[in-house]
Amino acid sequence: MLCQEYNMNGQSNNKHSLSDHMGDPTWVITRRDFLKASCFVIAGLSVGAPFAYADETDHKTKLRFGIVTDAHYAEAAARGVRHYRESVAKMTECVTLMNDKKVDFLIELGDLKDQADPPTEKSTISYLQTIEQVFRKFKANKYHVLGNHDVDSISKDQFLAIVSNTNIPRESKYYSFDLKGLHFIVLDANYRADGLDYDSGNFKWTDANVPRAELNWLERDLAFTSKPVIVFVHQQLDGEGSHYVKNAADVRLILQKHQRVLAVFQGHNHAGYYSRIEGIHYYTLKAMVAGSGEENNSYAIVEINDNHTFTVTGYRRAISKKLEKA
Repeated sequence: MLCQEYNMNGQSNNKHSLSDHMGDPTWVITRRDFLKASCFVIAGLSVGAPFAYADETDHKTKLRFGIVTDAHYAEAAARGVRHYRESVAKMTECVTLMNDKKVDFLIELGDLKDQADPPTEKSTISYLQTIEQVFRKFKANKYHVLGNHDVDSISKDQFLAIVSNTNIPRESKYYSFDLKGLHFIVLDANYRADGLDYDSGNFKWTDANVPRAELNWLERDLAFTSKPVIVFVHQQLDGEGSHYVKNAADVRLILQKHQRVLAVFQGHNHAGYYSRIEGIHYYTLKAMVAGSGEENNSYAIVEINDNHTFTVTGYRRAISKKLEKA
């Protein structure tokens, strides 16, 4: 079995050839493809630390969930490294593996679909319906996070009318749920600085904000739970710049204040990223759409242990990482 190994910079040490898959998004998915990524080595936990395998633990797994982000599916020609059409096959591989691994739930972190050039409402809705049909083949609980491209030529209401979040009211843009003694929060940062919803492209992608009403809801939601908390959001919360929520510092203050938040899982930055602020892990997953061929897919399984440490098992290009308790 091929084990995926990562160096101190989080880069794969394995070499791949794209020639076998370039221009062919209809590759054959086999169980061996899944197992290639199932064995992984985590490096760089600390300078000089020995390699450790994910299954080496003295603690029991409390819950396992799958994450995927930035599929950007559209029937459109590739643009740069974004291979829009291939996301159907890539998502099929992801969902099949998540079913095979029997994770407790699967969540996509935004930008599930994209748009054609020129964009139309009708074609955009058809792209969303197509990729959502693939995502719905996951057999357990499933959830969505709103991303900026999800509303590039349709409204949030139109998006939410097509997707399905398990046991969540259809109109909910942000929401929370409990599972196996843990509390999960899904945020929506797709608001302009003036507080208006992103709607059919009426925004700049660099102007992402969490409005006051949502901040107040977040305060109340955290106050009403005594469980450990995991947060999901599309745009990044752990810094400043074009990929970050403009009032991310305000959101972080609320998360830090309640001292129950263990980790935040994000998308939007296609290259991926990781940071730790005030004891909270911020893991940004690499984009599914980036790169051609099955080897350029990206998705991960997150295991939460009973001591509240995390093991992120990255598949294909996704980075594997051990997230220790503060």
